[in-house]
Amino acid sequence: MSQKDYMYDDKDDHDHDEHLEQTVAPRDTKGYQRTLLFSFIIITGYMFIEAIGGLLTGSLALLSDAGHMLSDAIALGATLMAFKIGEKTATHQKTFGYKRFEIIVATVNGATLVIIALMIFYEAIERFNTPTEIASQGMLIIATIGMLVNILVAWLMHRGSSGDDHHGHSHGTSDSAADIKAPVNLNMQSAYLHVLSDLLGSVAAIIAALLMMGFGWIWADAVASVIVAVLILVSGYRVVRDSVHILMEGTPEGISLSTVEAKLLAHKQVQQVHDLHVWSITSGLNALSCHVVVNGDMSISAASMLIADLEQRLLALDIQHVTIQVESASHPQTQAHGEALVCDISERPVDNDSSHIGHSH
Repeated sequence: MSQKDYMYDDKDDHDHDEHLEQTVAPRDTKGYQRTLLFSFIIITGYMFIEAIGGLLTGSLALLSDAGHMLSDAIALGATLMAFKIGEKTATHQKTFGYKRFEIIVATVNGATLVIIALMIFYEAIERFNTPTEIASQGMLIIATIGMLVNILVAWLMHRGSSGDDHHGHSHGTSDSAADIKAPVNLNMQSAYLHVLSDLLGSVAAIIAALLMMGFGWIWADAVASVIVAVLILVSGYRVVRDSVHILMEGTPEGISLSTVEAKLLAHKQVQQVHDLHVWSITSGLNALSCHVVVNGDMSISAASMLIADLEQRLLALDIQHVTIQVESASHPQTQAHGEALVCDISERPVDNDSSHIGHSH
């Protein structure tokens, strides 16, 4: 093959850049952004009302709920910013674009929930030791309004996250791919959990106020705060766990490597699959890379058709961004892997004949 076969002219380079942008083109998040903006305005406005009410009534449940509303406002603002930044297209430095920023923000939101829960625990213990008088009637009124506000925001976010954003990337369309249920956006989910746990805080404050008014149980305020803190802690842990799983390039939830392997091997021209990796770039945008072993006499044209067919098969598993290396059984990689589906790249010497020839992670 001549040297010119390896060179790009200006048109080729332009076409390559276009493909780079299309490969990881931003999904439509305008619906998410509108919902977040409305929610941010409502939450921020009532946060000040609840904080003032908590100070006037002396209720820890209201103050903790106001503090949580502050974290809600920050989380909603940060989530909105993450979607804005995530709209940036891929570049030569950020080849997957900025979609991972959404996951980073989700991680921070989840960690914030955990910190808030621990702070409420600490303050509740102080209240158990030194109970204070609480204006339960005022607490009841403010908590009830807070509950209605949180119900409105939670409804807006739930409606906004269930239908607007399923424009994921694909290398074509198929009936099976069209029927895939829209995945949960982890960034939106973390913000939604902030609001939902705040709603539970308002409900707990209402119950505590009723108990204090009916039975004089001053400690009910602290107990309600502890219950809310437990719920917040669990929600925060789940968001952090899921976010870290994505950041660690973990296999997406609901996708099994054995199922992916079976889907690829179902093609009559595929003899073996190895070096299989499946991960999420961000919530709902899954990627795959692998090596498939075929007959050594396969032409480049036939290999291209094979890859296109496999991409369509993988769309049915909600895997949109696919990179497949086609090789024969005599390829050094095939001989090095044997029957192993997953490779251990840390044990692979770089300059050895069995290293990743023409393929690196």
